[in-house]
Amino acid sequence: MRDHNYYVYIVTNKHRTTLYIGMTNDLGRRIVEHKNGEIAGFTQRYHLNRLVWFEYFRDVTTAIAREKELKGWLRSKKIALIEKENPRWFDLSANWKQEPRIDDGWPSVEEMVRDSSPASRAQNDSLGVVP
Repeated sequence: MRDHNYYVYIVTNKHRTTLYIGMTNDLGRRIVEHKNGEIAGFTQRYHLNRLVWFEYFRDVTTAIAREKELKGWLRSKKIALIEKENPRWFDLSANWKQEPRIDDGWPSVEEMVRDSSPASRAQNDSLGVVP
């Protein structure tokens, strides 16, 4: 398998009544699709457009396994996972810049995601990296 950027994520709606777990290789693009209602079916029908949790992976096989694992969990366990990292259920994508311009020094969406994901924070903590 080739290495790349992969993300397992959870989105919900305004009232937190429904959770959706997905996997993508471009979290910024996928969240824009959710916010614009471009993904027909379940996520569109239930207005699932608020990113409340995600993890970053370099290996697609590991990301797929994690997605399947989380989908098998009870709702209460998924909520506990979200609340461990995001107790107030903030939309983690609310302040992401959609299209960073190269000349103004903004980090890419991938850099913002990588630096703020629970997995990256844990890895940074283990390496002694200060955000």
